[in-house]
Amino acid sequence: MEITQGETLVTEIRQLDKKGSGQAVVWRENVFGNPKKLKLTIPQTLPGEKVRVVADRPEKRRIKAIPEEILEAHPERIAPACPHFDRCGGCVWQHWQYQGQLNQKTAHVKEAIASQGFDPELVRYTIGMDEPWHYRNKMEFTFAPDGSMGLHEQGNFRKIISLETCLIAGTEMVEAAMEVAAWVKEHGLKGYDKDLHEGLFRHLMVRQSFATGEMMLALFATEAPAGDLVQAARDLTDRIEHKFPYVKSLIWLENTQWADRTQAEKTHVLSGRDFIYDEMGGYRYRIWFDTFFQTNPVQAQKLVDLAIEMGQPKKAEKMIDLFCGVGTFSLPFADRVGKLVGIEIVETSIASAKRNAKDNGISNTYFLAKDARKGIDEVLESFGNPDLLLLDPPRSGAGGKVMRKIGRAKPQRIVYVSCNPDTFATDIKELEPFGYQLTAVQPVDLFPHTVHVECCALLVLNDEGQL
Repeated sequence: MEITQGETLVTEIRQLDKKGSGQAVVWRENVFGNPKKLKLTIPQTLPGEKVRVVADRPEKRRIKAIPEEILEAHPERIAPACPHFDRCGGCVWQHWQYQGQLNQKTAHVKEAIASQGFDPELVRYTIGMDEPWHYRNKMEFTFAPDGSMGLHEQGNFRKIISLETCLIAGTEMVEAAMEVAAWVKEHGLKGYDKDLHEGLFRHLMVRQSFATGEMMLALFATEAPAGDLVQAARDLTDRIEHKFPYVKSLIWLENTQWADRTQAEKTHVLSGRDFIYDEMGGYRYRIWFDTFFQTNPVQAQKLVDLAIEMGQPKKAEKMIDLFCGVGTFSLPFADRVGKLVGIEIVETSIASAKRNAKDNGISNTYFLAKDARKGIDEVLESFGNPDLLLLDPPRSGAGGKVMRKIGRAKPQRIVYVSCNPDTFATDIKELEPFGYQLTAVQPVDLFPHTVHVECCALLVLNDEGQL
């Protein structure tokens, strides 16, 4: 018989997809007596679990189903700590013991490199956190049209879940965010309606340095804090300055674009400055609202230390830092090499990298605002071939053309820092014809309770041998 709308199904979770949800299959016969397969995506489940779900739109070949009951639970299943877990899209694995999460992330990296023909035994066990809670130094909350503030519902970017807490953000960040949310409600201010393209507030970004304690509160709005909004803005400023003295940057950002991104055409500083200071590994950084900086400072420091340990920088060497951002890796490496060139397409990040180098008394760096492919060509022409190259590309990876340019540049050692094991594996495959050998891969968990995992890897020219 065919599966009918609203029918109860019992199935077993075969595996997890890349978003962390369980995958299952149910077979039934169609009206002609032929086998018909229905693929189920079932969030908040774990491999091997037997679950009961209700079929919604079974005429489809693939549907998403919420588990009604876990009939046979995975031995590592636990009760999620957050009251919003069932609906919020911020975390997907709070129902899984942390050790199980680390096992899964290690397996993911191994599978990714094995798919490209590399030895999975080169992958070390994922470095986790002693305390995998309240680790984020940056959060972006969204306003619903009625002015309530929260995070997107799991799988539904039109629905906002109002929050009472957030267990992956710093506790002071949550307290300050809740104060802003209360202020919006008390003044009867509206959130932005993505369908009607009307309303005032879009997002609230909260950033806090765990090292300096400085915090930024950035409100993204569709208009300036003028006219009838002047008094409300003054009230917010008074409340924040009185209750949260560590907020060193309270800013109101105008964003009139339809795109749902935390961007701005104009910045209004309500209190303090338009940036905060952060520190990592003894280096000081200025952080603006649009600055890319690692969101888990505890694990980010381990990542930097790993990169230095693997790269073995030497004082007489020349180095390229590709996708350098604001200099998170550039500054500590620059202190250990003769000369370093950083390449990054985002001009504001390059401006920040230059300023950060100057603030930290580092004078052997040159930063170039250019696309990676063109930037490498320009640097190689004036700088010569590097001894050491580090790259930390976005989730989409560096791409074959960039990797082949790196291979032709023949650095003796390449340190690849990745936030996506799959694109990392396809990227490093491009280096094999140039004589590079993968010698070590160390995953690091920067995002507990999510599917994401970073890794740091070393590749060397064959004639240099194993590290």
